Order: sequence, then structure tokens, then C-alpha cells
Amino acid sequence: MRLLHTSDWHLGRSFHRVNLLSAQREFIDHLVATVRERQVDAVLVAGDVYDRAVPPLAAVELFDGALHRLADLGVPTVMISGNHDSARRLGVGAGLIERAGIHLRTDPAGCATPVVLADDHGDIALYGLPYLEPALVRETLGAEAAGHPAVLRAAMDRVRADLATRPPGTRSVVLAHAFVTGGAPSDSERDITVGGVDSVPAEIFDGVDYAALGHLHGSQAITERIRYSGSPLAYSFSEARHRKSMWLVDLGPGGTLAAERVDCPVPRPLARIRGRIDALLSDADLDRYEDAWVEATLTDPARPHEPMPRLARRFPHLLSLVFDPERAPEDPLASYAQRLRGRTDRQIAEDFVAHVRGGRGPDEAERTVLGAALDAVRVSETEPAETAGEARG
Repeated sequence: MRLLHTSDWHLGRSFHRVNLLSAQREFIDHLVATVRERQVDAVLVAGDVYDRAVPPLAAVELFDGALHRLADLGVPTVMISGNHDSARRLGVGAGLIERAGIHLRTDPAGCATPVVLADDHGDIALYGLPYLEPALVRETLGAEAAGHPAVLRAAMDRVRADLATRPPGTRSVVLAHAFVTGGAPSDSERDITVGGVDSVPAEIFDGVDYAALGHLHGSQAITERIRYSGSPLAYSFSEARHRKSMWLVDLGPGGTLAAERVDCPVPRPLARIRGRIDALLSDADLDRYEDAWVEATLTDPARPHEPMPRLARRFPHLLSLVFDPERAPEDPLASYAQRLRGRTDRQIAEDFVAHVRGGRGPDEAERTVLGAALDAVRVSETEPAETAGEARG
């Protein structure tokens, strides 16, 4: 049986204020074309369909269109909710939609009720484990402790118990949305830490033929049988080196497995450049980034004048500007935070001016302005109490 594993669509998300709806629509076109052209038998969507619990109408319309197109192909789709989704909203109408071959799994209580498909080699049981928030599902699943490892282990125990009742030779697939130990995260995933623990061991998925994971945005294989598809689009500059793709998985007799990456369309490449502004504006090696979405990190000791418009003239798609001034190791300004201890507000303010200007502190006129501003703040903080006292008198 040929499975197409994808996840983390994050419909409705933007990229540094750039609307990605057209790029997400292009991905859905690509997904449907892949299902048709590569003769896919089932589509697996491992959570984070939307970017937030209450998505914008345009994202809902795109999702609705995707469901209709997949249903028209007659190819079953199994989909779980992720930590960005509202499980209850995503699951509305699940019973009715299932008649069209779209299987939404958003209720943790149903994690051991599989979608059973069949090919020439027998049955395949596909179990959908939605994102399991420990505080909400511990009691439902009968987990022995709080935390992601305990609740996911309890869910997988239910899966294995159900699988043991199936005919011998039944192959198994689990969809889950979690951070598995050994996975490489990026900056765009929402933190799911509970009690200081956010990851679960890969051994939790022992006993199944394939684990289709969502949550981490980089496509990666934890083991041959435990894989993240990653997000189809980049959602942070930390993903600049990602190869965005889906997994095309052939699950053969006896659980034999072969996996192939299917690349996703790239709306615009990402680039991270770093250096002093004069170098970034003149370096011919950076010509190749002039059509990319760019994050520029400036290392000038002092903040340059109007850096954003100057850089944007060369890099029209500049989206992010970061300042990381070069400092000598012995420069006292390199450890600026340590110098705040025991200093007055005025000293701190004057030190801050020196810090952002590469060591040049305020002149006398600027000191006067800083002093007046600090005095005004102190007055504004005491006036309410004095007024209240006058009213009581």
C-alpha cells in the first residue's frame, strides 16, 4: 500500500507579515497532483492543519477545498489534530465527512479505533493519535503520570492492545503529533514543554510498522519506521536549509517498508546573510540572494544609519533585520548586563546609550534630556498616589 505522509500545513500562517495563502494553495495543488500521479492509496496528515485554534475564513475555505478534492479522487485520508488546532472545531462533522473517505481523528478517547484499509497482502490498521495535552487527557487515557511520555505511552498501549485482536499479519500505522527524542527542532514550532519535559522516546512506538509524525518542521527520519514529514513551507528563517517535502511510503507484505521524499513547491528561497552593512551592500557573492526572502544580521559596532531601506534597495524581499555588534572579548560592553548591578537609573540609561553606539556615551545636552525624562517618569509615578490622598482628605 502506498501512503503519502504530510503534516504541519499551518493554513492561515504568514511569514514575517507576508501572506502565504497563495503558496499554501499551490501546495494543496501539488498534494492533489501527487496523489493522482503517484497512485497514492491513502493520505496521512499528522496534525497542525491550521495555524491557530480559530483560523481565518480564507484558511477554512482552502481546507474545505482540499477535502473536496481528496474525496473526489476516492483516496482515503486520515487526519489528526495538532497542538495548533482546536481539536473540537476540526472534528466538527467528522462522522458525516467520514462517509466521503476523510477520517478526522481529534478525540483522544478514540485513539485505539483504527481506520482499516486492505490491499492484496491483507489489512492495514491506521491509528490516529491527536495531539495529547497531558493535563486534559491523562484521566481519559488512564496515564500513570503527567507529561507527554506518560500520556503517549498510555495511548500506544491501547493501540497495541487493539492490534493484538486483529488478524495475524495485520500491518499497522500510527499518526501522532509529538516531539520525539532525537528530532531536530526549528524556531517556528510552538513549545509543548510540560513540567520541563517536552520529548518522548522513540521506543514508545515499538510494535507498529510505521509512525507518521507531525510537529517538527524539518523532514527527518528518527528511525527507518519513525519519520517526520515536516512542514510543506518554511515558517521561520531557521528553516532556510530545510528541504521541504512529503514522504511517499510503500508498506509491503510483512511490514516491509520503502520511503521516498517528494519535494514541495518553494514560493521563494530563504537566505540568511551576515556582516557589516558596507560588505552586505557590495559583496558580489550575495547577488544570488537578491530574489530571496532575506534575514540580514548586521555586525557593525555601531548601528548604521537607516539600514533597512539601504539594504532593501539591494534585497527587495528583505524581511528581517538583526543587530549583533562585533565586540572584542575584553570589551566591557560585551558583558553589558553584568554592569547593571548596583547602578542608578541614570547611569544605566547613559550606559545603554554607550552600548548601542559602540562605546560613545551621551554628551552634556543628551545627559540633560535623559535626566529630564527620568524626572518626568518619577513624577508620573507619584502623582496618582498624591491625587488619591487628596481625594480621601
